[in-house]
Amino acid sequence: MNYASIIDPHPAEAVALISRREATDYGTLRDQVARLRGGLVRLGVEPGDRVAIVASNNWYFVVSYLAALGVGAVAVPLNPQAPAAAVASELRAVGAVAVVIGPAARACCAEIAPGDLPELRHRIGAGFEPEGGVALDDLMSGDPAPMVDRDDDDLAVLCFTSGTAGRPRAAKLTHGNLSVNLRQVAASSDEGPRPDDVAFGLLPMFHIFGLNVVLGTSLAAGGALLLVERFDPVSAIEAIQQHGVTTISGPPNMWAAFAGLAGLDPDSFSSVRLASSGAAKLAPEVADAMAEKFGVHLVEGYGLTEASPVVTAAVGMDAPRGSVGVPVPGMEVRIVDLEGEDVLVGDAGEMLVRGPNVFAGYWEDDEATARVLDEDGWLHTGDLAVVDDDGFLFLVDRIKDLIIVSGFNVFPAEVEEVLLEHPAIAQAAVVGVPHPYTGEAVRAYVVARAGMSIEEDDVVDFVAQRLARYKCPNKVVFVPEIPVGLGGKVIRRALREAAAE
Repeated sequence: MNYASIIDPHPAEAVALISRREATDYGTLRDQVARLRGGLVRLGVEPGDRVAIVASNNWYFVVSYLAALGVGAVAVPLNPQAPAAAVASELRAVGAVAVVIGPAARACCAEIAPGDLPELRHRIGAGFEPEGGVALDDLMSGDPAPMVDRDDDDLAVLCFTSGTAGRPRAAKLTHGNLSVNLRQVAASSDEGPRPDDVAFGLLPMFHIFGLNVVLGTSLAAGGALLLVERFDPVSAIEAIQQHGVTTISGPPNMWAAFAGLAGLDPDSFSSVRLASSGAAKLAPEVADAMAEKFGVHLVEGYGLTEASPVVTAAVGMDAPRGSVGVPVPGMEVRIVDLEGEDVLVGDAGEMLVRGPNVFAGYWEDDEATARVLDEDGWLHTGDLAVVDDDGFLFLVDRIKDLIIVSGFNVFPAEVEEVLLEHPAIAQAAVVGVPHPYTGEAVRAYVVARAGMSIEEDDVVDFVAQRLARYKCPNKVVFVPEIPVGLGGKVIRRALREAAAE
């Protein structure tokens, strides 16, 4: 087997990709991927070699990704918007022998001197010929090469974690991990991906959510994928209407942007049959606004890079508001306390997951792997969750984000929800900071709504009227924006560092 074979069973004339206003059918895509496999083989790329892809959501990325997997290499998708130093660091960390450079990363990668990466033998320009390298189009001009057979346990992708809680690490995802997660998603509901779907491909493909939940599920189902390189909510809605998009998966900040638009036709999302939010907790007011303004019913799910990524889903079921659903088929989930014992229904604890989609560990980091993957195969997610009487899961917060004030637990998400109820607050984030008397104290970072004024005492009093005193911020910092990752998660590490300074 080889994960890249997901494009093989579909009709040749069916549209696979829509990129830069050009459609590519499955027959053409298979031929293009085979020809690029031939080019990589002629370069000397061998099974197990790491091939990085630094490209936006476009045809270049998809063809390079499938071709790299097809020759048995390990694909390493990287952020094309990252600074040169960050890209060079990640290329060095995985020992990449080749890198495909998309147009968006051309300037960035040009800053990386050849001497900085001695193992990097080939620079492949997508749409151009880089200095000392080769153009992707030239690689595709020769004879095709057959697909290399791989075992389930063979490494397919090195996907860097988001790094919102610490430094990013490269998670090892096998052909089996990625393939089985596609089957788990498909089996979780009758309303899952279909051959006649047109999926909205906004989530960056270097992120596991975009790579397997969007790209993977669409290609496996034989549907069409509309690739979006840059997000503008107005032009996005125009594209959704023009192409008849039927499925949209995205982070909460994307849905918030849609919900915040005024003066739109209520039928703007009339073609959409399935809308889901993930990567971070969805604010209830955003879900309400999408339902009231456009009739879009948003469902949530839960996953993480180390699980390829889907763990739970709520598609096709009457899940309670705020729930991330139930485990997908083949997934085991436990909620445990600090001693590792199962908690009672309704009590918060760490979510542990086990299944065939759980990763093989972090690249060349046994210590970090041992911290999250125990001897029994349970992945310790670091996420706090509760389960109700009907088996539906609800996320509470990250364990690392838990604030302990005078021995009492404070969940940042709970305080943030209250802060966002204030009419003058547009965004909010909460972290714990050291305190000489209580151990830790709650500090809030707040973005005021445009044209509105608000004082620190107003914020503290507002929270005090709704939460216990120990949960109230003892300091409110007004900032122009809250740092968030591409998935919409707050980068609390940056806030803690700012507080320390």
